[in-house]
Amino acid sequence: MSDLVRAAGVLVMTLDTPTQFLLMRHADRWDLPKGHCDGDETYEAAARRELMEETGLAIPDDRFDPVFMWDLQYDVRYGRRATQFGGTPGEIRRKNVRYFLAFVPEITTIEVSEHESSQWFPWSPPHQIQSRSIDPLLAAVAEHFESAPNTIESMRR
Repeated sequence: MSDLVRAAGVLVMTLDTPTQFLLMRHADRWDLPKGHCDGDETYEAAARRELMEETGLAIPDDRFDPVFMWDLQYDVRYGRRATQFGGTPGEIRRKNVRYFLAFVPEITTIEVSEHESSQWFPWSPPHQIQSRSIDPLLAAVAEHFESAPNTIESMRR
């Protein structure tokens, strides 16, 4: 295995009641708006770019949680795309995905570009959607809300 492949994504939640969060649908799973960092691009810049590309959402700085970020690492085997990341096809690479948390005032229409569809889900932890990535991320957000219970309220101001 060679160098770490970096990617970033955003969990988007609504500020209205009841609170909901956005997931994107692939053919075989739910996911978040996310993608690879380009060159020396920061995780946050990549997350914002991918969010715009995959949903059409441009969320202002003051609607991004200033504290929350969560990393997930796993091994991935790239095929033809391996050369984009400095590897060779078939090589196993370690991937780190950094997730950020952002808020929109209410359910927003999504411009789906790279997924089959999107859906807003009610926030009611614990969630059982996808055990390898989505569920642990949502659990980390729930823990964040427990440690900073006024997070959503402060975003509403």
